[in-house]
Amino acid sequence: MAIFAHMLERRVKQFIEQEKLFSDRDKIIVALSGGADSVALLHLLTGLGYLCEAAHCNFQLRGEESDRDEAFVTQLCLDKNIFLHKTCFDTTTYASTHKISIEMAARELRYDWFEKIRKENGAGFIAVAHHKDDQTETVLLNLLRGTGINGMTGMRPRNGMIVRPLLTVSREDILEYLSTLNYSFVTDSTNLQDEYTRNKLRLNIIPQFEEINPSFKESVSKTSEFLYQALLVYQKGIEDGKKRVYNNHRISIEALLNEPSPEALLYEILFPLGFNSEQIKDVFETLNKQSGKRFRSNKNWEIIKDRSYLLIEEINIQDSPEFKISFTTQSYNNDFIIPKDKEIACFDSDKIHNKLYMRKWEKGDSFVPFGMKGRKLLSDFMTDLKFSVTEKEKQWLLCCGEDIIWVIGQRTDNRFRIDEHTKQVTICKISHS
Repeated sequence: MAIFAHMLERRVKQFIEQEKLFSDRDKIIVALSGGADSVALLHLLTGLGYLCEAAHCNFQLRGEESDRDEAFVTQLCLDKNIFLHKTCFDTTTYASTHKISIEMAARELRYDWFEKIRKENGAGFIAVAHHKDDQTETVLLNLLRGTGINGMTGMRPRNGMIVRPLLTVSREDILEYLSTLNYSFVTDSTNLQDEYTRNKLRLNIIPQFEEINPSFKESVSKTSEFLYQALLVYQKGIEDGKKRVYNNHRISIEALLNEPSPEALLYEILFPLGFNSEQIKDVFETLNKQSGKRFRSNKNWEIIKDRSYLLIEEINIQDSPEFKISFTTQSYNNDFIIPKDKEIACFDSDKIHNKLYMRKWEKGDSFVPFGMKGRKLLSDFMTDLKFSVTEKEKQWLLCCGEDIIWVIGQRTDNRFRIDEHTKQVTICKISHS
C-alpha cells in the first residue's frame, strides 16, 4: 500500500480512538453519496477493519446526475461486498410543505432516515464524511449568521449517534488518498457552482483567505477547538446564571442586570426559544422602559415586559380553558360546610336566574367581590393580587347572564353568596382531567 494512504489510515484510526467515536465491535453505517469524501470514508473504515454498511439518499434534485450517483454507489458496494441501504425523497415537495429551504429539507430527510435505519439494523453509529474544509466553511457560515460562540465551535467529532471520522482530514488529502489507490468517485456539479452560500465561501472567499494565510483552514480548525473548550466553561457559567435570574417562566430584570454579561445570558435563554439576535437585542433595550412591550418568536413563544420581570409564555393558539367545571346541586342546612378550596365555589341556587357559561375577562368588567358591597373593576382586582400581564390574559370567568359570579380560582361575587335564606346550593368544581 502507498505510504501516504497508510499514513492517512493511521491518522484516522488515531482520531477515532482519541475521540472515542466507536469501537471495533460496533456496526457503522456510512453515509455514502458517491462523492470523494464519502467514498474515501468507506474505503478508510473498511480498510481499518471496521464493520460497515452503507446508506445512500437520492434527493431527486439533479435529474440524471442523481440517478448516476445512485448507480455508482450501488456498484461500489457490490464490488466491496458492502450491504447498501437506499431510499428516494421528494425533497422539493417536502421543502414546500414545511416551508423550509431545499438544503434544510434534505438535511432533515436524510438524518431522520439515517436514525431510522440505524435503529432497525442494530448499528451503533452513522458515519458522515465531513472533513476539515467543511469545518472551515461551517465556522464561516455561522460567523455570517451570527450564531454566537456555539456556532463558532463548528461541528463536533461526535454528536449523539452521528460521528465524523474525517474532521481533521483536508479535502486535498482525501483526493490524494483516492488518487494514490486509484479509487473512483463521482462529482456533484452543484459543488462547482457558487449559487449557494457555502459554495461561494468554498470557491471564492476561502481561497482569498489562503492567499493571506496558507494555513488558514488549520487556523480555523485550531480556533474552533479552542473555542469549544472555552464553551464548556461558558456553558457552566450560563447555567449558573440562569438559576439566578430565571424561574417559573420569569426573568428578574434586576437580577439579570446584576450579571457580569446580562445581554449574553439573555441571548442564551431566549435563542433556543426561537428569538433571533435582533429580537433579543430589542428585548434587552426594553429592560428599563415602560411595561407592555411584546415580542414573539418563530417557535410560538412570547416575551412580555411586565414591571420588573420579562414574562416568557408559550402561545396557546386554542382560546379555550385547560379545565372543565362540574356542577352539582344539593339541599342546604346547618351541617353544610363551605369548602375552603379555590377550585370549588358555592352559590345560592335561587339567585342563579340565567344559564352559566365561561368566558375570558374583558376590559371594563366589574363584579362585587365576596365580602364587599360595592363594585370593583376586575382589572383593579387582579392588579391588587399582583397578576402579571399574562396571568390577566389567562383569567377565566363564570358568568350568569351579564353578571360575573366567579373569577374562577380567585373570588366569588357577593351577590350570589349563601346566606340565612338559602335553601339549595349550586357547587361548581374545577376539573383538570
